[in-house]
Amino acid sequence: MERINRIKEVLVIQGKSQVWLAEELGKSTTSVTAFCNNKSQPHLKDLKKIAEILDVDIRELLVSTK
Repeated sequence: MERINRIKEVLVIQGKSQVWLAEELGKSTTSVTAFCNNKSQPHLKDLKKIAEILDVDIRELLVSTK
């Protein structure tokens, strides 16, 4: 699957875990792991919430197509 999001990279930069994000987001660890590995993509409302939790601009969570 094509790499679309940078959630895993942002978590590593911030020193936070996928388990922590799952708890903060109210999602299963399996779902967050799938997001981080680009096996599935979060809905836009979840992506917005992830950006808020990580205190980043939502655009930082997406891979640039330029």
